[in-house]
Amino acid sequence: GGARGRAARAGAGAGMGAGSSGATGAELVGLAQRVADAGGAAAARWFRQPALAVEAKGDASPVTLADREAEAAMRAVLAAEAPDHAIYGEEEGSSGGSSEYTWILDPIDGTRSFITGKPLFGTLVALVYRDTPIVGIIDQPVLGERWLGVRGAPSTFNGARVSARECPGGLSSSYLYATTPAMFIGERNAGAFEALKDAVREPLYGCDCYAYGLLASGFCDLVCEADLKPYDYMALVPIIEGAGGHITDWEGQPLSWDESKMGAAGEVLAAGDARVHAEALKVLRGSMTSVGSASP
Repeated sequence: GGARGRAARAGAGAGMGAGSSGATGAELVGLAQRVADAGGAAAARWFRQPALAVEAKGDASPVTLADREAEAAMRAVLAAEAPDHAIYGEEEGSSGGSSEYTWILDPIDGTRSFITGKPLFGTLVALVYRDTPIVGIIDQPVLGERWLGVRGAPSTFNGARVSARECPGGLSSSYLYATTPAMFIGERNAGAFEALKDAVREPLYGCDCYAYGLLASGFCDLVCEADLKPYDYMALVPIIEGAGGHITDWEGQPLSWDESKMGAAGEVLAAGDARVHAEALKVLRGSMTSVGSASP
């Protein structure tokens, strides 16, 4: 954290009032920063270490000791400072709380980047109040970079305000990111992404959560992904929206927290420009409709 964390904390709670536990917005943002500090530091210790052991989870995605250590470090901060808050983490699942706050943690988003030595993974921290994400952090501990989003306030990168960019040329002039084309599984999703990829200026791959930070900072125009769990995208919502961008599912619906669906995979579309977002939704929907009508 250090200077980076202190700079990002300054004025960061401006858009939030006191919540049900009596904590102010600024206090909750400060806590989110400390959670990200702990997780990022634990993950960074293992980065590019030859002794890093990789296992496969039930869904065949890789998990490492770094994932588990980082989440444990994040949970320890919350246990000490907000024991009544619920937690949902990628590695350890759900632990209930008596307040209306839930922390959603992804200690290493982009494990494949992490295990192949590419510093574009991120530690994700989201704070949800009831069903609404109100604080989000993307932390890249190796590069020392952090995006912070707070509902109702401007998003920041290492403490400086960021803004998503307009794309005057529309969808056909936009730069699109997705983590991998392999994430679009099944005829419906694969066909929809294929149509979108063909409609943009250039599709790019391999950034995981980092692509959403680039979008919030105004360096790319569109991120389209599928097969994501809530811990993959909840932290992104306040960051994109606080930068003036737009982030929804592929139906154009807001991304909200629903504990009954916390294990379900979903699709995400984020754009800096409202018109590009609308154009991209139209392409995705049109392709999915044609696939559906062609089915027996």
